Amino acid sequence: MAVPKVVGHLLETGEMIKFQHTVFALPFALIALITASPTAWPPLSVWLWVLVAMVAARTAAMSFNRLADQAIDARNPRTAERSLPAGRLSRRFVWTVTAVSIGLFVWAAANLNPLCLKLAAPTLVVLLGYSLSKRFTAFSHLWLGVALGIAPIGAWAAVTGRLELPPIVLGAGVVLWVAGFDIIYSLQDERFDRDHGLHSMPSRIGAAPALAFSRLMHGGALIAYAIFARMAGGGPWRWSAVVVAGLMLIWQHRLVSPHDLRRVDAAFFTTNGLLSLIMGLLFIAARITAPV
Repeated sequence: MAVPKVVGHLLETGEMIKFQHTVFALPFALIALITASPTAWPPLSVWLWVLVAMVAARTAAMSFNRLADQAIDARNPRTAERSLPAGRLSRRFVWTVTAVSIGLFVWAAANLNPLCLKLAAPTLVVLLGYSLSKRFTAFSHLWLGVALGIAPIGAWAAVTGRLELPPIVLGAGVVLWVAGFDIIYSLQDERFDRDHGLHSMPSRIGAAPALAFSRLMHGGALIAYAIFARMAGGGPWRWSAVVVAGLMLIWQHRLVSPHDLRRVDAAFFTTNGLLSLIMGLLFIAARITAPV
């Protein structure tokens, strides 16, 4: 394959898996990494293998999602120009990306510790299973939340070799946060999902009740973040992170109404990207300034 074609495939793959959306889960994995090791920074090897595992897991999940949803995407005007339905990438190529990513994820887990390797298979079941969930449950938003909420739990296990309560609390916050904003994102497809027998909160109960459910989950996420901040040691930096999260969630819900979806992209990507990045930076500041 010629170099320009390889580069083109790589760029198209990055667009297919929405690589920029890594910003949602990665900062929370970082928060878990630096909090799990209170007396010293985790070894460089742990940082690197966690990064490989995160990128590989997300690439596998998104690639499989595009394979599973190709026919659905082709019928939806909003998604018809995605790489697979538009024919810019072949199914064989995307299957290869999926398989290689799964292999990299398992390899990274094996290089972290035995617990991470044991958790690799159930993690992949959750990540890949999400792609089929919309076919049978309106709680697919929560399934997506669990897929991302695994990240801080796995990162904590990578440092300590144990499953403990603090990362589970942080992971629960991520589950509720992601499920809440995925409901907002799915408002765009309310009619399409209903017409094609797909399950989502908006298609099941309508836009206004779905938004109310999203607000409820975001309230729960904020409580979980506050509990985790307390478990991590509190302090002005960590509490500031919780305050910022609350402000971003309020802003997100002010951008969208059941009858005005013009700013869904801002509500989905901008506010949530800022929330995760700023929380990550503030927890880093807390770690750096902590007494030795």
